Amino acid sequence: MQSLISNARSDQDRKARKIVLEILESSLKASNPKDLVKKQVQLKGNFLNFASFTLNLDDYDRIYVIGNGKTSGAMAEAINEILQKRITNGFVNIPRGMSRGLKTGCIKLNEAGHPIPDKAGIKGVRCILELLEDVKESDLIISLISGGGSALLPLPAGNITLTEMQSVTNNLLKCGAKIDEINIVRKHVSDIQGGRLALKVFPAPLISLIISDVVGNHLPSIASGLTVPDPSTYSDAVEILKRYCIWEKSSQSVRLHLNNGLEGKVPESPKLSDQYFKNVYNILLGSNRGVLKTASVKAWQLRLIPMVLSAFIEGEARHVGTVIASIARETVLSDGFLHKPTVVLAGGETTVTVIGHGKGGRNQELALSASLRIDGLEGIVIASIGTDGVDGPTDAAGALVDGSTLKRARERGMNPFDYLNDNDSYNFFMNLNDLIMTGPTGTNIGDLIILVSI
Repeated sequence: MQSLISNARSDQDRKARKIVLEILESSLKASNPKDLVKKQVQLKGNFLNFASFTLNLDDYDRIYVIGNGKTSGAMAEAINEILQKRITNGFVNIPRGMSRGLKTGCIKLNEAGHPIPDKAGIKGVRCILELLEDVKESDLIISLISGGGSALLPLPAGNITLTEMQSVTNNLLKCGAKIDEINIVRKHVSDIQGGRLALKVFPAPLISLIISDVVGNHLPSIASGLTVPDPSTYSDAVEILKRYCIWEKSSQSVRLHLNNGLEGKVPESPKLSDQYFKNVYNILLGSNRGVLKTASVKAWQLRLIPMVLSAFIEGEARHVGTVIASIARETVLSDGFLHKPTVVLAGGETTVTVIGHGKGGRNQELALSASLRIDGLEGIVIASIGTDGVDGPTDAAGALVDGSTLKRARERGMNPFDYLNDNDSYNFFMNLNDLIMTGPTGTNIGDLIILVSI
């Protein structure tokens, strides 16, 4: 934090950078998955109280905990602290490197690949299915689900191989498709996503505790909707692959499986009318809207006037960056519609259509694009981060820019347009020491964009 603040070229920029980082820090702390679980799940005697209903644990012979996602390890720690020896067994897939320091009792944490699925993920799925093999109506299953779960709980359908699933995933991530579109395809090349986990748990009652990283908190899109009815179809999946010119790039096995789905030769994903969901309860614990509310409260505490734009920000990262910068320019006009000091907040998830060969993530590309439109403006800082601490295939959460960013780049002989055109925002900000490095935060509730103008 001190390094990022010291990069400022003026007192105003220094103050604005400090405000941005304080808001970011308080927002991440308030999004701690353990706290989100414990606020809405409490044990009183034999009664397990959730946000909207209560279960008598005496009614169940065994309790199993399963799950997957970037926050699911911390969620497992919270559930273990709540239920302790009442848990019979458990198995949760989490991203590689994120089990360190977590105490989850008999709930085993399995580290697997993200955002590209790997063999460890498949092994974890098989362990979960083995755990659920003989569940009965008298057993209780608690599922811990969060963003990242689509990659972390892979089980290729039909004759599709892991390599073929990896290829489809990689192509979708690079083409600019939205996360709900990516997940529609994932659900239809998987044997566990798109509500199929609920099918495998049936007839045991299933409580899913969910932390959302998806714009709009659409449950069928979060971790590819493991425990909810799937409104999408094989036809939707094929249309998405063709629209983004991925159909012809996909393997013969992928196309054959999807065509078999179109022809009714393989079952569709479970729908709302199916019996598998009659004992399923999906509870949303946290989302991007919550982090925006926290950021807004922190802004008031810092005696600034917050304006929340939306929790539905989507589109090409560079275009969103231009829009955010345009709002920043409005604040410096004497007759502008926005007046200093102000904090503008937004959340969601942008996308990047990769055309270059550089390294970067959507938040870094958004910030780089924004810097082009605030050049020379003092007292304006824009930051954009992934709340999980990982932006694209990089070790940075995001980046921060101000009105002196381009000047500092020019002094180093750097052309920002070259970096933007090559999708190389990571190296641009690394050279300026303006990457926001949090490390894995343990939470994952979408992206957070902060504009401060003082």
